[in-house]
Formats: sequence, C-alpha cells, structure tokens
Amino acid sequence: MTTRAAETSPRVRARIAGVLYLISGQAFSFAEFSVRGKLVVNSDAAATAHNILANETRYRLGFAAELLPLYLVVTFILYDLLKPVNKSLSQLAFVFSIVGCTISAFNCLLHLAPLVVLRGLNSSTAFTADQLPALALMFLKLSGEGLNICMVFFGFYCFLIGYLIFRSTFLPRIIGALLIIAGLCYLTNSFATFIAPTFAAHLYPYILIPGIAELLLAFWLLLIGVNAQRWTQQASAAGEPQ
Repeated sequence: MTTRAAETSPRVRARIAGVLYLISGQAFSFAEFSVRGKLVVNSDAAATAHNILANETRYRLGFAAELLPLYLVVTFILYDLLKPVNKSLSQLAFVFSIVGCTISAFNCLLHLAPLVVLRGLNSSTAFTADQLPALALMFLKLSGEGLNICMVFFGFYCFLIGYLIFRSTFLPRIIGALLIIAGLCYLTNSFATFIAPTFAAHLYPYILIPGIAELLLAFWLLLIGVNAQRWTQQASAAGEPQ
C-alpha cells in the first residue's frame, strides 16, 4: 500500500499542477485580453477612462483574477517534480518564477491605479478633469512595461523547466524542447521591446506563438501526469526522498 501511494503521488501532484496551471492561464488571459484588451484604447485616454468607469465591476474582476497566487503553487509543484533531474537548476528555475510572480503582484497595483485616479474625478485633486484620464492611461502603459519585465523572469523559467523536462525520463522531451523555444521567444520579445520597440512591434504577436507549449504542458500534466515509475527511479538515482 505504501509503495503504491509513493508511485501515484507524483502523478497526483502533476495533475494538481495541471489544473492550477490552466486556471492561472485563464485568469491571466481574462485580465490581459478580456479586460485590458477590450477596455484600453492606447491612443485615446478619454475613451479608455469612459470604458473603465462604465465597466468597473469587470475591470475589478480583471485585477482580482491577475492577483490569484495559483502560479506560485504550480511553481512549487514543478520544482518538487523536476528536482530529481537536477536540483540546482530546479532551484534556480524556482527563484526566477518567484521573482517574476513578485513583480507581477506589484504590477497589479498599476492595473488598479487608473480606477483610483479616475475616481478622483469627483473630488478635489491636484489634476484637472482633463488630466486624470491621461494619468490613468499612463499607469496602464506602465503596467504593460511591467508585464514585459515579468516576462524576462518567466522566459528564463520556461527555458530552465524546458531543459529539465527534456532531460527527464518521466515527461515528453518534445514538450521540454518546445518550452525551451518558448522561453527564448519570451526573452527575445521582452528585450526587443526594451531596446528596439519599433522592431518588437513587428515581432508581436507571432513571436509568442511558441507559448502554446505551456498549454501543452498544462494539459499533459492534467490528463497524463508523469510516469510515476520512471520518476521514482530518477528520484532514487538522485538520492531524493520520494
């Protein structure tokens, strides 16, 4: 019974990670595309302000969805599953993800700031009614830059877990290879945005297509999990507790 539990444990953990990975991805997509993507008009501060105030509940839901700490749990589970492959690299990947999640949490303030600013329309402030929408849009643009900073750390994270999966014996190597490519694309997109924004505009959104590898990993973890026997063998060879 104990042996059987030990064998099924990594598979159960993998499936939990898969569920949370998918929910986390849906929450991010909702905040980024269904909220900011629909309400923010980059060239029109007044229209953006109107959209936010007219859809305040939806906007707040986007903030709440982005703040969910589900990816932290995914990070911990993947660290635990992948450390038999290479503990040091798994720890490094864990750090990159935690830093990215921390930056993302602070970046959420920039998502909420426009609502706070626009609510100042009805109170005495240092800004005029015409200036507040422009200030709100500035916060949203800074939020976009903050997302690019986050993606630098998540790019390194994807690259490292991709390498670990590629070297593992209990997950498909093709998913690992695709994650390595996705990580490199995330890094390229972010640094191109910082260094050459005009060039980066030509890359987006095509350069992010390899990010589908994350979706593949999430579905694999949910539907298949890991090969428990091979995970146990690799963990034993690495001297890791099972």
